[in-house]
Amino acid sequence: MDNNMVMSKSFSIIEGKKTKAVTELVMKYIFLICAFFAVLAVFSITLYMVLNGTPALFKVGIKEILFGTEWAPAAAEPKYGILYVIFTSIVGTACAVLIGVPIGVLTAVFIAEVAPKKLSAIVKPAVELLAGIPSVIYGLLGIMLLNPLMYKLELLVFKGSKTHQFTGGSNLLSAIIVLAIMILPTVINISESAIKAVPKDMRSASLALGASKIQTIFKVVLPVAKSGIMSAVVLGVGRAIGEAMAITLVSGSSVNLPLPFNSVRFLTTAIVAEMGYAADEHRQVLFTIGLVLFVFIMLVNTVFSRLLTGRKTEE
Repeated sequence: MDNNMVMSKSFSIIEGKKTKAVTELVMKYIFLICAFFAVLAVFSITLYMVLNGTPALFKVGIKEILFGTEWAPAAAEPKYGILYVIFTSIVGTACAVLIGVPIGVLTAVFIAEVAPKKLSAIVKPAVELLAGIPSVIYGLLGIMLLNPLMYKLELLVFKGSKTHQFTGGSNLLSAIIVLAIMILPTVINISESAIKAVPKDMRSASLALGASKIQTIFKVVLPVAKSGIMSAVVLGVGRAIGEAMAITLVSGSSVNLPLPFNSVRFLTTAIVAEMGYAADEHRQVLFTIGLVLFVFIMLVNTVFSRLLTGRKTEE
């Protein structure tokens, strides 16, 4: 009887190991297939953008497109210069990140470290609600609330000017403010998760050594959570670069130098505004703009990835 029980248990153990090995093998191939399709998707998008975006560069000319300053696709002699559009995307995104990231990180610190639980329970859902609002709503609110204020400021700054072209508040400054607000939920949520992931022992050790709570937050918690915060910044930059609808509504969508009170056009808004009726060469140039935007995003992601890798290596 004892021998039968021993044999039965041994058989059960062997069967359990076989089942576990089969499960591990199946999951390995499932993960491999998912990874393959993810890489295939990136490769396909890259190939599609290159194939559709490069013909105009050879047909119109790299210099005329990338370094030209005049955009007139419907003229007798069409002009497809997008230099001001590229500058606008760089300046607008950079300014939005400079405004939105500090506010987002400090809000995340408030929710995770400072706010009472009851207040945190109110603020956090409000931030998550911001993330769920469609971008067109931000644009409509910008038109109704922000643009009139910007127009009043424009009148105040350029009162009596005969050279300034008034935009009614649809300008680069409005676009920057809307973008800064739109990246807040992404930065706040990811930064808060990174801050909460910092071990409590580090906080306790810092406080035990005589540091105040604020010193502990800025000297211990934030440096430890910086990898997660940098990830939040990367995603925030991606949101700012790729936004189109809200910016189309508040920026004025005119090709000009990216000055605060100028009506401007971003790379994304250039595609959205004209793709519906563009044809032939004009359409090819819009695909080229998409390729420039794609390369821009890839460069930003690469730079931030290198920064994160470098910091981890130093640590």
